[in-house]
Amino acid sequence: MVSRTLFSSKTPHWETPQWLLEYLWRIFGQMDDPCPLNGSGGLTKSWKRKTYVNPPYGKPILQWTKKAYEESMKGKLVVMLLPVRSDTLWWNQYALKASEIWFIIGRIKFKGANNSAPFPSVILIFKKKHKETPIKIKSIKFNDRQPQVKTVKAVTL
Repeated sequence: MVSRTLFSSKTPHWETPQWLLEYLWRIFGQMDDPCPLNGSGGLTKSWKRKTYVNPPYGKPILQWTKKAYEESMKGKLVVMLLPVRSDTLWWNQYALKASEIWFIIGRIKFKGANNSAPFPSVILIFKKKHKETPIKIKSIKFNDRQPQVKTVKAVTL
């Protein structure tokens, strides 16, 4: 029997490690953050042209992924760091609408955490795309915080 504590946490907040932010900034440039740690209001405001989102994990992810998709349909770029939860409503309704899905190999050690996360992580990239545009699926592994990226597939859903 699997313990429920394996999939739970004392907090829904997982602060992005600085090295991962710097990697994403090198690719996408500086991005606005509508949900800073313990912040609020990001779901009710219009987002800027480029946005990075690492929302509180748990039930609010549905609202954040929906907002990310909606903002991308306005021509904005949204990069999200999330747990992999392919069995959830938010994953099937919104994650699969991302332009790119980057599965992170291994577990991230979040800022301020004593150990690596008890869950796998993914980076979702939302940008406006046509329905027939394939989703790019990649796996990314960080060795000594340096990425090794492998494009796994480009699929149309």
